[in-house]
Amino acid sequence: MSRIGLTPPDWLVRNLQAQQAPVNRAAVARAAVAMSLPLAVGLAVDQVAYGALASMGALSGVIGDTADAYRMRILNIAIPQLFGAVGVTLGSLVYGQGWLAVWVVTAVALVSGMISTIGAVASVSGLLLLLNSVVGAGLPMPGDWWTAPLLMTGGGLLVLLLALLAWPLRSGVPERAAVAATYRTVADLMAACGRAEYDEARHAVTQSLNQSYDLVLARRARHHGRSPELTRLLAQLNAITPVVEAAPAAHLSGRPLAPEIPETVRHLARAVETGYTGPIGLKLPVPVSETSRAVDHALRHAAEVVAVPDVDPRGIDDRLGRPAALGVRAARAARNVALSAASWRYGLRLALCIGLAQALVSIVPVPRSYWVALTITFVLKPDFGSVFSRALLRALGTVAGLVVAAAVLSQVPRGGWDVLVMLLLAPLIPALTPRGYGYQTAAITPVILLLSDILNHQGTALLLPRLLDSLMGCGIALVAGYLLWPESWHTRVGDRLADAVADTAAYVEGAFGSGVEPAARARMRRRLYRDLSVIRTEFQRALTEPPPMGRRAAAWWPLVVAVERIVDATTAARVRVRHGAQPPSSAEVAQVTLQLRELADGVREAETLYEVRTDLTGPAGSVLEPVRQEVAAARAITSPR
Repeated sequence: MSRIGLTPPDWLVRNLQAQQAPVNRAAVARAAVAMSLPLAVGLAVDQVAYGALASMGALSGVIGDTADAYRMRILNIAIPQLFGAVGVTLGSLVYGQGWLAVWVVTAVALVSGMISTIGAVASVSGLLLLLNSVVGAGLPMPGDWWTAPLLMTGGGLLVLLLALLAWPLRSGVPERAAVAATYRTVADLMAACGRAEYDEARHAVTQSLNQSYDLVLARRARHHGRSPELTRLLAQLNAITPVVEAAPAAHLSGRPLAPEIPETVRHLARAVETGYTGPIGLKLPVPVSETSRAVDHALRHAAEVVAVPDVDPRGIDDRLGRPAALGVRAARAARNVALSAASWRYGLRLALCIGLAQALVSIVPVPRSYWVALTITFVLKPDFGSVFSRALLRALGTVAGLVVAAAVLSQVPRGGWDVLVMLLLAPLIPALTPRGYGYQTAAITPVILLLSDILNHQGTALLLPRLLDSLMGCGIALVAGYLLWPESWHTRVGDRLADAVADTAAYVEGAFGSGVEPAARARMRRRLYRDLSVIRTEFQRALTEPPPMGRRAAAWWPLVVAVERIVDATTAARVRVRHGAQPPSSAEVAQVTLQLRELADGVREAETLYEVRTDLTGPAGSVLEPVRQEVAAARAITSPR
């Protein structure tokens, strides 16, 4: 007799699994102060509704309070607040206007979805633009038309003020800490060479390098190399890159490195973090092979750069390219948004769902109807991950948050106790947000309900409508924003993976060509690793969706890992050639690049696995032999089993 399996499917387990992340204690403290202080002031001056509006604005600031660097905090918090002020103004102007409100909010949704494709700051700005317009169109605002945007913006700027208090004392510290953290991840990578933990450590290094370069180059865009501190940090990031390049060669040798090597990198990390300049004593083993010479040379070069107090900015190469001026980037982003098919597709999908929600609640009487559109706004943000997963987690998080809200609204009297409750609930938002979207929803739900009750005095009568509206919003997002769109049923990242394979072919060609400058080769490799990191993240999101999407992503996932290994093997071969190995012939290089381009074409055209040729041969002992092996493995992965 067969036994019924009770094991939950993998995609459900992945959705419900909490992500491991440290708690940002400073952000927790800022959330507690920024969200409870406006309520306390509102009670003190007998304008509690105004205090609740300011706390709502602070909530949006808390959600955007994720950056470590102070200049990035200004961008992440201040700019979205301006868009939020525009949104609540537009919404409040059409409050109670029937179909006019429907069309205005739908148009705002189109704009919100389109600008979300620009970048992280624009995404949060588009989110607040739509959220606040929905709230303004669905909830009567106290005071004149300008009161709500002023109070909500003020609440968000209070979060920014608290986030910038330590700037005069800690200027540059977050950037140094990020670069030092990159050095530590490289130390872990060197310790993992020759071991099974290598792939995970390499992925951590890629993520850390991406974050550090983004942080330093974002600030350098303003200084254009005039800041000695930023120039030095960029030089230190560039100096650790040869160590990262030497790691694949060391790993492919199959032997762990001497413990002195990762300890040396950790010693350099401490020097970077403290800003130390001066002699750095190195205790390194004597190199005896091409690989060990590469590691030794890279570490000594990194030590020299870390020890130098002044760096000439003219000699620093930006591995991702020097950022263009702000005006140029803004014009480029606007042009891309207006002409991009993906931008219009995202915007139209969001506008369709918001329009359906607004039309539905205009026809069918729904208490607190604006919550339907709010739910869709959070679930359907195209750059926040899988729509299916977010809808599922939104529903589960709402139920958990309602349990807490029921206890608060039924047992805590309104008045001064609200400040104490907010002081306890608000810190949960930044504490639980890194754990996952469901946890964030569970933390935000009781806070929003408490603020809504302060404005409307409906008590526990808010609970059931909140649940029904959330479920309606999730249903609309799933049907109109997920099931009815063909791309939901295809491997959306297939084209990106194919592009990465084609770029890998170009990298192999450029790694051993005579006409490629070292700086250009470094930028090519850095962009390729970054693209592969993004593709890995996209595939991991796809794995959280149910069949057939999740099953297809799982089938193609090994190819993502295989392509990363091809890049590693190519880098290792290049390092060996640079330190004395015989370079490959042009015919060898042409054979590998041809196989990679054929693989890219196959990935781009196929929805399922297909049979390919894997018999790649070449001269014995060639530096490209590991590359050929990895290419053959990648092509074998695409064959049906």
